[in-house]
Amino acid sequence: MPISITTPLTREKVRNLKSGDSCLISGVIYTARDAAHKRLCELVAQGKELPLDVKDSIIYFVGPTPARPGEAIGSAGPTTSYRMDAYSPILIAEGQTGMIGKGKRSPEVIAAMKEHGAVYFGAIGGCGALLSNCIKKAEVIAYDDLGAEAIRRLEVENFPVIVIIDSEGNNLYETGRAAYLAQNK
Repeated sequence: MPISITTPLTREKVRNLKSGDSCLISGVIYTARDAAHKRLCELVAQGKELPLDVKDSIIYFVGPTPARPGEAIGSAGPTTSYRMDAYSPILIAEGQTGMIGKGKRSPEVIAAMKEHGAVYFGAIGGCGALLSNCIKKAEVIAYDDLGAEAIRRLEVENFPVIVIIDSEGNNLYETGRAAYLAQNK
């Protein structure tokens, strides 16, 4: 049975999530890819205000396609997460508690997650059209010049994800593989 999560994603909620948990997220999440992450981290370094409140937030690594008439958003599949690895520890230290993407994360990101209490969710790549059905509203809130990579505020309903790395550093990519290999000896 999937765990229902309503944003904001507080540290208390994060502590209760374990690697391998299936979740359905409802509420507000934000989009940002590497170009937007770079700009956000430059603002942090300059001590300037960010265009979104990252405290207890979830950032979805996605560059959606344009919406068709009558739809909130186009196809919205996850981007490979390692592209944000240079920036994620900075935003986690600023209070970000969740990330959605696909693929492995660096040891530095995992260390920041453990230190500050954050979680990494996986969304299934190749299912962008289906995932977009869970996005009820999308609005560009920053960096419109980045096109698909602009920061968007999304209102989602039952957005399906899996906890890949929990706040204790347990990593489904490692434990799942080990379990598979142990069963198939």
